[in-house]
Amino acid sequence: MRISDSNWFEVEEYLKNDDRCVLPLGSTEQHAHLSLSVDSILSDKMAADAAEPLGVPVFPAVPYGLTPYFMGFPGTVSLRLQTYAALVRDILDSLYDTGFRRILIVNGHGGNSPVQPVCAEWMQDRMGARCRFHDWWRAPKTWAAVQDVDPIASHASWMENFPWTRLDGRPVPPEQKPYVDFDRLRDRNAAGVRDLIGDGNYGGHYQKPDADMHRIWGIAVEETRAQLAGDWT
Repeated sequence: MRISDSNWFEVEEYLKNDDRCVLPLGSTEQHAHLSLSVDSILSDKMAADAAEPLGVPVFPAVPYGLTPYFMGFPGTVSLRLQTYAALVRDILDSLYDTGFRRILIVNGHGGNSPVQPVCAEWMQDRMGARCRFHDWWRAPKTWAAVQDVDPIASHASWMENFPWTRLDGRPVPPEQKPYVDFDRLRDRNAAGVRDLIGDGNYGGHYQKPDADMHRIWGIAVEETRAQLAGDWT
């Protein structure tokens, strides 16, 4: 039940029997040869696929997040931490004020993790509110499935290359890229990060067979759905 496919009458009727919803968080940032919207595409689809059989509303994915280290790549958009924290808090407040009490955040971008304390503060301030912050790609079963395919997996590598994140007519390199030196990334500004990672892939093959990707996706959907359907008491 996507909010974009619903009207307010339907949401009001839903809230008479359930108070759950899903909020996807994404980002607009470089992903090497893949779409700049990879994180938003994946969090949006993951949320929708997980919630669909439960009939739980899914709000539009927030397309911008925290990614200052990729500002050397044109097309990347990064919010300040205080801006993003305020944005997430405003969204949660709006959901609460209109009747939602149990909110699953499906996060598609690791850089967004610093706003998790906002969720904790929000629950403290709002009576009866519950919020779960779910990094879908690194949930235990999903990450195990990724490792089973290839332990060399990273940002903008094969593990983010799904049929729905590829760009038509833009093939990816056939080779495996060596891992970048992560220790050298920690003290670099955006220009320095670009110098170190080149095309944007942190290391690993650029693509794997679709059968592997669909299997990983199915596991991730089930794991995400369990977060939504599980015990909230």
